[in-house]
Formats: sequence, structure tokens, C-alpha cells
Amino acid sequence: MIALLGFLTIGLFLALTMTKRISVLTALVLVPVAAALIGGFASDLGPMILEGLGKVAPTGIMIAFAVLYFSLMIDTGLFDPLIRGILRLAKDDPLRIAVGTAVITMCVALDGDGASTFLITVSALLPVYRRLGMSPLVLTGVVCLGAGVMNMVPWGGPTARAMAVLKLDGSQVFTPVLPAMGAGIAWVLVASFLIGLRERRRLGTVALPADAQAGPAEARAVGDGPGTPLAPARKGRLLTAFNLVLTLALLVCLVLQVMPLPVLFVLGFTIAAVVNLPTWDKQQELLERHGKSVVLVTTMIFAAGVFTGVLTGTKMIDEMATAFVGLIPESFGGHLPVLVALTGMPLSLVFTPDAYYFGVLPVLAQTASGFGIDSAEIARAAILGQMTTGFPLSPLTAATFILVGMSGVQLGQHQRFIFGWAFATTAVMTVVALATTAISL
Repeated sequence: MIALLGFLTIGLFLALTMTKRISVLTALVLVPVAAALIGGFASDLGPMILEGLGKVAPTGIMIAFAVLYFSLMIDTGLFDPLIRGILRLAKDDPLRIAVGTAVITMCVALDGDGASTFLITVSALLPVYRRLGMSPLVLTGVVCLGAGVMNMVPWGGPTARAMAVLKLDGSQVFTPVLPAMGAGIAWVLVASFLIGLRERRRLGTVALPADAQAGPAEARAVGDGPGTPLAPARKGRLLTAFNLVLTLALLVCLVLQVMPLPVLFVLGFTIAAVVNLPTWDKQQELLERHGKSVVLVTTMIFAAGVFTGVLTGTKMIDEMATAFVGLIPESFGGHLPVLVALTGMPLSLVFTPDAYYFGVLPVLAQTASGFGIDSAEIARAAILGQMTTGFPLSPLTAATFILVGMSGVQLGQHQRFIFGWAFATTAVMTVVALATTAISL
């Protein structure tokens, strides 16, 4: 009964948001609350919500200060050389910009952190898309594909969870799927080419305004958000050098996990604000200008905390995991690796990473052992889609709301636009994994 209620909750949420019946923010709160009341969990609702909010609080804090940090860096012109370089290579061609977006995303995503990947790529590239009139869905879609395939790295969340829960190492899980990951990367480039080609046909080759080549710090972008510049002109070379060193140091500290991510961004932003905006008036102007972006993203994060808090606290997630495994017919047992690989990406919309890798995966591995299938093979199959290619579409990960929130698109639009392309990434990697015997049919 609880499992059914969980599946209905997820289904109703997706139906309401993808059809734009209500906003994602309100659906994230009202749908699970209604489900909890129906399930008889009224007395525990408050603590469950508070626990969910507590778990996402560090992420919300990190995002708030990260948005402010990268907004300030754009305002001061730090990313202007990158943007000019993209424009020079792209020659005002939406196709080349789409492919360039994929390459930049996959490079940035090497740190294994989806949140920082989206913060950096969207902050740097959204002004380019706006000035060319390209659809922000192309941006979120291509970034989604690039970040998804790169989330397979061993220090990324899914692979690390799979290795930990099944007591395996990188040579058993990650190394055998390297050819499949390489094929996934190649497919992402092909997909971004095709998406860009469609956008080129829609727009044609676009001539930028005369001031567009100057970058977002010198040319006023359309609309609000991280790309909107401050009134003051770009700082001198010395200040730009300081910002570059500070940003590189921040990224290195993020990768090395010198401090918790929220602490790093709080310190990074305050240092940058004092150096770049030494007066109270200028600092206040920054907060007023970019406050809207911060509120839009962080409120979504906390609403997602309510959603996952209720689903976890009511045990809906646990029961769904058990029910899902119970649905697998015995005749499919020998084909379990392929089944796990192909269902992993869609199930990213249903299970949180922890719920799948700590709840579903051990049961799948145990089931597979009865058919003579090694647990490492099930782990390899899982990372071909579960919260790798699927995580940038999932309403259960905070990073997804950074991507869509900063880009100004609706979650449902984003999911409809890129779901097929993302699933195709998993399909391509599954075929190559079968061909290289990383998994068996």
C-alpha cells in the first residue's frame, strides 16, 4: 500500500509539472504532503519535513552564495575571454555553440559535482545564448547530456555509492565501462551537433550586435539573472587576475574538499565582494540585482527537501524499492544486467541516489547472484543510467533545480526536451558495454 502511494505520488508530481497544471515549487510541497495525509502520517509530517529541509539546507546555502559569487565574477568580466573565444570559434553559429557547450560542460564536470558544474557552465554561457536568441532549453539540454555522462567518474556520487554498498573497487566497477563511457561522450557530441543543427535551422546564422563581442561585463544582456552586468565598468587587469586566482583556488578547494562546499562559497563570495565592491552601496546593489536569481533557485531546493523528506520519512522510497525488485519476473533473471542498465535512467525520476544505490541495488545484486551473475556486473549496469545520464532531469536532486532555475526554464519543458536524448546516451553505452563484455545479455 505504501509503495503504491509512493508511485502515485511520483506520478502525480510528474503529471502536474509536465502539463504545467501547477508550478514545480508548489507541487514539490503539496503533492507529498497530501500523500502523507492520505497515508495516515499526519502526526509525523512536521518532523519529516524538518528533517528533509535540514538535509538540503547546506545545499541551499551553497547555491545561494555560489550564485552570488559567479554573478559577481560575470559582472566583473572574468568569463569574457571564454565567451569571446566561444563566439570566435562558433562564428555566430548555433550549431558550433551547442557543440562547444557540450565540450565545456564535460571538462567542467570532471570534478564530479553536478551543482558546481551547472553553476559554472550556465553562468558563463547563458549570456551567449541570450544574445544569439538561442533557446535556453538547448543550453539546459546539452549541459544535461554532458554532465550526465561525466557523472560516471569514480569520485562522482553514483559510482562511489555503487562501490561502497557492494564493497567493490574502481577496477571492478569503473574500469570495465570506460569504453562505454567513451562511446557516451562521443554520443553527447553527436547529439549536441544534431540539437545545434536544429537550432541553426530555426535561427539561421545570427549576427551579433556590435557590442556583443565585448562580453557580458561590457554589453547589457537581455533580462535579469546572472548575466546582467553591474553599472560599474570592468575592473583593471590586476583585479581580473585576482578574480581568476580566487576562482581557480576555489575550484581546487572544491575538488580537494578542503572545507565543506557551503563554507567555501560563503568565504569565496565575501572575499570577492570586499575586493571587487569595497563600498556598502556597491555590495547592496549586487544583492538587489541578483537577489531574484538566488530566491528562485534556493526556494526550489528547500521545496525539494520537503518532497524527499516526506517520501523518505514515510518509507515510501523503501517500499517502492522492494516492490520494484519484486516485479522482475524470474525468467528475466539472466537478463538482469541489461534490464538494470536500461531502466536506470528513467528510474532516476523515481528514486533518490541513496534510495536506489543503498536500497534497490543490493537487492538487485542479491537477486542476480542466484542466476550466477556477479554483483560487479550489476553495479556497472546501474551506473550506465541511474543518476548519471538521469540525474540532470530528476526532481529528486537539488542540482537539477540549479540548472533549470538559473536558465529560466520549466522543469517539465526541460524533461520533455531532453529525455529521449538522455535515454539514447544510456542505450548507446549499454550496447558498447555488451560488446565489450562489461555487462552480459
